[in-house]
Amino acid sequence: MILQSCAGKIESMSKAFTTERADESDDADEEPAAPLPAGAKNYITPGGYQRLKDESEQLWKIERPALVKTITWAASNGDRSENGDYIYGKKRLREIDRRVRFLRKRLELAEVVDPALRRECEQVFFGATVVVCDESGSESSYSIVGVDEANAGRGLISWVSPLARALLKLRAGELALLRTPAGIQELEVISVSYRSIE
Repeated sequence: MILQSCAGKIESMSKAFTTERADESDDADEEPAAPLPAGAKNYITPGGYQRLKDESEQLWKIERPALVKTITWAASNGDRSENGDYIYGKKRLREIDRRVRFLRKRLELAEVVDPALRRECEQVFFGATVVVCDESGSESSYSIVGVDEANAGRGLISWVSPLARALLKLRAGELALLRTPAGIQELEVISVSYRSIE
């Protein structure tokens, strides 16, 4: 009798902790910020800043209100435990809120740097579009952008990436030494230009 009573209490306590942990994990599951060196500013191009701002507004002003309507409708249908619209809606709402918080923090910390305004600069800095030639003779073009707008497939590399760090402060004709898992790779800087990055 006592054993059954204890077992019942333990089971109800474990359910309470499980439910509490599930709720906490959703909130604690903050979107990881792209890594920045300690004390470094969050540089971003005007185009990258605008994309983050547009995404934040789209989520907050369009997607979220529509989702709240759906959740309200689903909640009015009765039993929420087996209501797919309600369960999915609440989950998606948490995802939107988490993403909006992340975007707002990133926008607050952003320092917008327009590469098109940097004229007559021969060295590689943030916002530069650099054409490099590797040891096999093939050329590649990279634009050095903020961590929130990097997209290696489009040739947009973060200014904190190993490749960008190897190129920083170099001029056309100079060599960059890039450490890779296969060893050290030499890249020759062919040209450095500053223009709007879309």
